[in-house]
Parts: sequence; C-alpha cells; structure tokens
Amino acid sequence: MIFRPLLLAAIFAAFGLPVTAGNSYQPIPFSALSGWMDDDHAAALEAFKVTCGDMSGEDWQALCAVAHQNPNSRLYFETFFQPILTKTTEPALFTGYYEPELTGSLTRTGRFRYPIYGVPDEVRAGGIWKTRRDIEKNELLKGRGLEIAWVENPADIFFLQIQGSGRLRLQDGTTIRLGYGGSNGHRYQAIGPNLVELGVLQEHEVSANRIIQWVQNNLEQGQEIIWKNPAYVFFRRVDDVPGDKGPLGAMNRSLTTLRTLAVDPKYVTLGMPIWLEKGGSRPLNRLMIAQDTGSAITGPQRADVFFGTGSQAGIAAGLTKDTGRMILLMPIEDARALVLEH
Repeated sequence: MIFRPLLLAAIFAAFGLPVTAGNSYQPIPFSALSGWMDDDHAAALEAFKVTCGDMSGEDWQALCAVAHQNPNSRLYFETFFQPILTKTTEPALFTGYYEPELTGSLTRTGRFRYPIYGVPDEVRAGGIWKTRRDIEKNELLKGRGLEIAWVENPADIFFLQIQGSGRLRLQDGTTIRLGYGGSNGHRYQAIGPNLVELGVLQEHEVSANRIIQWVQNNLEQGQEIIWKNPAYVFFRRVDDVPGDKGPLGAMNRSLTTLRTLAVDPKYVTLGMPIWLEKGGSRPLNRLMIAQDTGSAITGPQRADVFFGTGSQAGIAAGLTKDTGRMILLMPIEDARALVLEH
C-alpha cells in the first residue's frame, strides 16, 4: 500500500503534519511493529494525555478527548491510528538525553564558583551573540545580577547546557529546577574529539562522566577545551513543576521517562505517538510520544530518548547511539479510506 501524493499532502495538512519533499510514506500494519504486543500501551497512553490537549486541530482534540475517557489502551491506538513509515535515504540515528542533577549553591563560595546564568537582554533581542569563550573568559555577565546559582565544575555547566534543563541540589538538601532560557545562537560543537586528539581519552572512552572528571582534575586545560564549543545556553528557574514530575519539554509539559522522544518538528508533529525500534546492545521497542526537540535532532529518522533524572539516567543516555527505525502513528478515522491505495 502507498499514499497517492496529492491525497498524502491533503491528509497530512488536515492533521497538522509536516509535508517534506524527498521522502516517501508507507503505511504498515501494527503486526509489523516489532514488539508491539509486548509493550505497556497504558503507560504510553498516559504520556500521550500529558500533551495531547495542547495539539491544534479538531481531529487531535477529538482523539485527546477519547484518550481521557481511559479506553483500552492498545485498542485505542489500533483503532484510531495508522502506522506510517517515513522512507528516506538518511540513516536512522537514535541517541539519549536526561535531566542532570548537580550539586551547587545559590551564593558563590570557595567551592562553588562557576555561575549558571539567566538570560541577558542581548540574547532576548535575538540573533547571534558572543561565544562561550567571550562570555566566560571576559566575564561579560559578571555583576549584572544574572547569576541563578553556582557549581564547582565548569564541565557541569557544559553538560547541563547540552541537556537544556536540570536540577540543582543545594547544601541544605533542597533542590531547584532549571529550564532552558535561551542561547547565544552559535552551533554546538562536541569536545570529545578534542580530548581524543590530545590523547587524554580513547574514542570508545568518551562519555560525559569521563569528561567531567578530567576537567575537574585539569581545570585550566579543561576550561580551554570547553571553550572550543562556542555555543552557550542560558537558564531560568522553574518553580511550578512538582519534584516527582519530569522537566519541561518543547511543549512546556513534563517529560516522561522512556516515553518521551525528542524529534525534528519539520518532520514530526509534536504530541504525536511514535513507535520506536532502536537496536544496539540495549534494544528498545516501545510506543513513545514526540514531546520535545533538540538542536542536534534533525531529519525524519533522528530522535533522542529521554532517560529520566540523575547520574544513572545520564549513563544510560550516554551509552545510547544506535540505528533502527521510528514509525509515525497518524490519526486516520474516515480519512484512511480516502488515502490508502490497495
């Protein structure tokens, strides 16, 4: 079965789906989804309900209303959705991300002396601003009251910025949550290859934990390495999200561990259910919800799995770099009969 091109465009527009030239779309049966019958569809439905109310279009809202009536979860997806495989020449790549939990202070101390900054007016104005080296080496933001908190390792800030959000555990045991506020507009550049080039790490040894430890032990040289990435992210305090909920994603709703997927919104509608088949040494076949985005997530078969909060989630996310496929679950109802060619 294939989609007729004109009907494909019409139905994708009707459901708010991006239409991108150069790719083809093939509907496949649920029976072709590896591991479909073994998944926890109820957990996926709960994650879907977190953000479906924010999706635009009468059709999505109708499906969301049905979801909130707590139907049989597997039958719900099988009745109202059609799996669609986006066929592209680009190779599939699935990685992981998480919410870091750092130790820090709301005031500068001898131990905690590297600031996490809020958003300066220059960034709010838009466009490309100063590089990471300019901001940190020249202390461009010092004394402007933008410091949210301080941490003890500049690499902690670096990886907090890569993830885009995190929690900061203070000395009294309380925590505050930090969310993405904005960026300086420069393109992210990985620093792992620089450490490999220096001979500090072998290529297979590069991980967030190894880099953080090396920078902690070599602060001056480590700072120089970190400055090779010109991108810089600013944060904001998020005080209205309960501690037992995940961080806010691109839809401004809490992410769900191992159910939230960060996608490229040029190809995938935010809020849409996605069937993920990720290979590698830790395969993952499960129903995910496209609830987030990321600057490194580009293409129709590119996604980031949210692994949760803390160091163990960070280890699992860091080990994830696999191929596979992801399949859109597109709402169909009566439109299915119009667009499928038998």
